[in-house]
Amino acid sequence: MKTLIDIQDDLLQELLKEANTGVKKEAIVLAIKTFLDVRRREKLASLIGKYEFGYSLEDLEEMRRDG
Repeated sequence: MKTLIDIQDDLLQELLKEANTGVKKEAIVLAIKTFLDVRRREKLASLIGKYEFGYSLEDLEEMRRDG
């Protein structure tokens, strides 16, 4: 999909440097993928301690002892 966007020159230059590329498209695609990965991890992290998967702490400790 072609998209026309206006990006601040200093931000784009910093992105190109950090992405270690001179190709704007590569740097922007990498930035988008990185952003989405961070958001997915944040969503997963927010689920910690909220998911009930059927085993109590005691059950898990017993399984660990049993090997």
